[in-house]
Amino acid sequence: MRRKLALCAVVSLALFAGACGTDDSENEAAQEPAATEEAQKEITTGEQSEFFVQEDYDRQLEQRTKTPEGPEDKPWEQAIEPEMVDTSEYKAKSASGWNLCFSNAAVDNPWRQVGWRTMQAEVKLHKEIANFRAIDAEAKDDKQISDIEELAGGNCDALIVSPNTTATLTPAVEAACKKVPVIVFDRGVNTDCPVTFIHPIGGYAFGADAAEFLVENVEPGGKVLALRILPGVDVLETRWSAAKVIFDESDLNVVGVEFTDGDAAKTKSIVSDYIQREGEINGVWMDAGATSVAASEAFEDAGVEMPPVTGEDQQDFLVKWQEEGWTTVAPTYPTYQWRTPIIAALKILKGEEVPKEWVLPQPKITNDNLADYVQPDMPPLHYALCGCEDMPGFPGPWQ
Repeated sequence: MRRKLALCAVVSLALFAGACGTDDSENEAAQEPAATEEAQKEITTGEQSEFFVQEDYDRQLEQRTKTPEGPEDKPWEQAIEPEMVDTSEYKAKSASGWNLCFSNAAVDNPWRQVGWRTMQAEVKLHKEIANFRAIDAEAKDDKQISDIEELAGGNCDALIVSPNTTATLTPAVEAACKKVPVIVFDRGVNTDCPVTFIHPIGGYAFGADAAEFLVENVEPGGKVLALRILPGVDVLETRWSAAKVIFDESDLNVVGVEFTDGDAAKTKSIVSDYIQREGEINGVWMDAGATSVAASEAFEDAGVEMPPVTGEDQQDFLVKWQEEGWTTVAPTYPTYQWRTPIIAALKILKGEEVPKEWVLPQPKITNDNLADYVQPDMPPLHYALCGCEDMPGFPGPWQ
């Protein structure tokens, strides 16, 4: 804490201790800032996202300590503080089985690919599903809007949606809700018309877990680089929103906030540039861990010790973490959530209660539990929290 003190210059060589200054100097001193005033920290993280909601931030950080309800060995069926809703209006006969439909944002990254395989395996567990139709929007908003319209107007008993982006897909989801029961998961939309919205605790919890770790493990004044994937997706925006709050209140110096597009080569190049420009980087915060290993390689190539770089539950990161003894943490956004929409859809079609907001547990991987998640026989891009180990055919489809 820097404090401004009004100092008196001792100008007399007399043998007595006189009063310091004249009346004018006393007036000047009185105009100085109070001794307890603290200098404001310069904010280098930019403006807070329009997605930031203080109430949601507070709730998610608190939910990290809550015990979920549900089967202990099935986190994809658990729920944190559920508020159940009546679904009797959607109860449907299934003489020949139900038709479930799925509008998927994309399978354009390993996380989504692992989740998609897990969802397909979940479908096979339920004989009451006669048909399961899925359309991939290829990460295009306009295509997904068209996909949702087609599915909602077709032979679908229930429609599952994983939105590509939040605001743009909201009108399409609202229109679908008027025709068929809708289940939204993973990313959200700006409407409460879906019967249930399924997700782990959320982006605030993920971003806070990573930021808090860096505050605890990087020396005050240390230089932190923040890496993001893309803008406009609620769960990614809130990851950064939470980190920004924590960094702005800390003694750390955020020297850059950059978008990587989830590309490993681009990530490595950005980190290398910052190492050269800043002289040193003392920590790297990431809103997703798919390119954490690429970030670590930039430090290796520069011949400097790797500082704390946050990751996720992707195997390449976990394995290298274990081998190298890194100082790191892996927040997660479990891919086991891809099982839950299928379970929810069937409950709804049976007229059974479901949580209006189905909040799944969101574990954090640390040095203490790392060994529980390392799976050296799985591909480098496999995500540990798939909840798929006991599913028929494992590990085949996931390899």
